[in-house]
Amino acid sequence: MGDDAARQVVDGRTTLGIELGSTRIKAVLVDEDLRPVASGSHEWENEYVDGRWTYPLDAVETGLRAAYADLVDDVERQYGVRPTTFRAAGVSAMMHGYLAFDADGELLVPFRTWRNTSTGPAAERLSAALDFNVPQRWSIAHLAQAVLDDEPHIAQIAGITTLAGYVHRRLTGRDVLGVGDASGLFPIDSAPVESAPGDPGHRDYDAGMLATTQDLLGERVPDLRALLPEVLVAGEEAGALTAEGAAWLDPTGTLEPGVAFCPPEGDAGTGMVATNAVAPRTGNVSVGTSIFAMVVLERPLSTPHEELDVVTTPSGDAVAMVHCNNGASEIAAWARVFARFAEATSARTGGPAVDVDDVYAVLLGEATGEDADPDAGGLLSFNYLAGEPVTGVEDGRPLLLRTPGSRFTLGNLVRSEVHGAFATLAIGMEVLHGEHVAVDRMTAHGGLFRTPGAPQRLLAAALRVPVALEETAGEGGAWGIAVLAAYLEHTDRPLADFLADTVFRGDAVQVAEPDQRDVDGFRDYLDRYRAALPVQDVAAAATRTSAPTDPGEPADGAEPRLSPPARPDPRWRGDPEPAAGAQADPSDHADAARTEKEPTR
Repeated sequence: MGDDAARQVVDGRTTLGIELGSTRIKAVLVDEDLRPVASGSHEWENEYVDGRWTYPLDAVETGLRAAYADLVDDVERQYGVRPTTFRAAGVSAMMHGYLAFDADGELLVPFRTWRNTSTGPAAERLSAALDFNVPQRWSIAHLAQAVLDDEPHIAQIAGITTLAGYVHRRLTGRDVLGVGDASGLFPIDSAPVESAPGDPGHRDYDAGMLATTQDLLGERVPDLRALLPEVLVAGEEAGALTAEGAAWLDPTGTLEPGVAFCPPEGDAGTGMVATNAVAPRTGNVSVGTSIFAMVVLERPLSTPHEELDVVTTPSGDAVAMVHCNNGASEIAAWARVFARFAEATSARTGGPAVDVDDVYAVLLGEATGEDADPDAGGLLSFNYLAGEPVTGVEDGRPLLLRTPGSRFTLGNLVRSEVHGAFATLAIGMEVLHGEHVAVDRMTAHGGLFRTPGAPQRLLAAALRVPVALEETAGEGGAWGIAVLAAYLEHTDRPLADFLADTVFRGDAVQVAEPDQRDVDGFRDYLDRYRAALPVQDVAAAATRTSAPTDPGEPADGAEPRLSPPARPDPRWRGDPEPAAGAQADPSDHADAARTEKEPTR
């Protein structure tokens, strides 16, 4: 589109979306037709410091600036101009976790990400008290666990938020969250929303659950509601770029203040937008470092399930979420091994270099080729680089198992790894089948689906539903939050209608129907998978290391973080603290720091 795109950039008619993912910060610029016209990115890593997974806030600032600068450079390379303002903008980031600030806006403890699984006692008690599943990675579980652990910073907390909320506040000065991201901080009221045409309605935290949680936390947290950001739904204005925010994002001084911002959202919400899955009976699957499925509900679930989170769409509709800590990382590890083999072979024979996408294409093609059996020939793969709450695994170990009678071929090896990546998700999705939740189609996105064919086909078999790929699904959450920013000017209709009629126009690139032979093969595989799950405990016990692989696993020889006591802990109700001399949590004194590089595909 050339000259037209350049003119839109100069006139400030483009829309900016930024997402902070687990391995990459990405910025996307879209034109008036919501087509991406430029992008920029910055890779980063989580760190394992003092027993917790974290990202330093200076890395957030550095990474955001680098991604934005890369975007600006891309615009200038393509169109010969540099943007100074935008029609609208939005920020998205990985959901959940814990960012606690004092009254001066200073971070009290390092950012605790979604990967940390050290909040089991608090999550268990909250879930029982609220009659609502509160996962370990949710912000309220982190806060409650800090109270249980008598962490000194509790007395200084003036507010908590998510990563997207923090970045949004730095850019606009407003302490708000989009309802989808807020639903991973504290449960949202699920009552129907009454709204007039052009009015997006309003959502808020569940008042009854707030009161119950306040009673549990007691005097240690005098006013829980005052700690939580304001909740906004898609279409509500969430502030504008301040002069300080513009300088924070773009130190060159080129970016002007005044850009309107949509509510900051989590990566789950922007993934739903990027896959046109915000209406009831629609859903999506995201496959990356973690893997999760979202299904928009027509009615509430009959009972809480520990395998399911209940979060919301960016408009506030209830969504059942199956979240698995472990995704495609093990597939990426095998791809690196075979890529190195191809590289070494080419160097020895003088052949051409092999592109990594070609390696994936060959391997995944083998998974559905003649050399692969529907059940992976008796092979069994676990992708557990970390613990996996859905299957009750506290400390994971990646494993490839085979019996003497299994058929060990390249096709079966790869098919087993793909089945293993989808197995935990399928177990969680069985709970939705038991609740008679209807879903017409799941839309897949994530780097694994850059290779067409096998991943989509095998996912359809694992979930027993049609799986679609949208043309824009590969653009990811940065594009999704840009679309939400553009929606600020289209609130005369519901978000689902805006996506269906304007953004997607109802057309999917490709839909894979479940093949019965694949379905039967995966079912046989899953039966073996369940039966072999105890191997995970044995493997973890036999291979304890000083640098734990599980976010909540203490160093070798340390006691567990805090087992649930037999009776209610008085600290939940503001009673006096334990006497001096009580044993400290040994994991607080870990002095080893470790970084983990995760796949970016």
